[in-house]
Amino acid sequence: MNELKIYLETLVPFTESEMEVFISLFSEIQLKKKDYFAKEGEFSSKLAFISNGVMRAFFRNKRGNEYNKTFFTPSNFVAAYSSITTKQKNLINIQCLTDCTLLVADFRQLTSLYKKYPKFESLARTMAEYKFAIKEKREIELVTLEATERYSIFKKEHPDLENLINQYHIASYLGITPTQLSRIRAKK
Repeated sequence: MNELKIYLETLVPFTESEMEVFISLFSEIQLKKKDYFAKEGEFSSKLAFISNGVMRAFFRNKRGNEYNKTFFTPSNFVAAYSSITTKQKNLINIQCLTDCTLLVADFRQLTSLYKKYPKFESLARTMAEYKFAIKEKREIELVTLEATERYSIFKKEHPDLENLINQYHIASYLGITPTQLSRIRAKK
């Protein structure tokens, strides 16, 4: 829980009692590599903070091809956001790429505290704005940059990830084939 407290303190100045209320909603769980936190077509209600491990959000087309949307690493929140906010079925899958330790809370319990604790709503807004900015940046990079440039950005933003996950996951995230990724890496 300490990692969560440290992370939260960088975003919003909580009092000790506010922090305790927020932290009390989370409990630790362990997931194994290949376990799912969220599955397409199901309903999600949980928000998690990653203490340890790597997860991916991906979608699968009708032919069964998988496309990695994003990676989640320690000290980040993870959720099937469209499902928890709209109460509709998940559009994506969230799967562990390594064994993971998560701090999990029910999203509705968190949002029920917004009126009593306005800082919680401020935290949610700050996190949503940050996630939106990252999503927008990534979408622009996918359509405007060459694969080698996208790979360089990936290495800067995720310096240790290549050593933790399979290369085909990185290729999928970059929008290229594993063969193309091998060629790019050979040139570097």
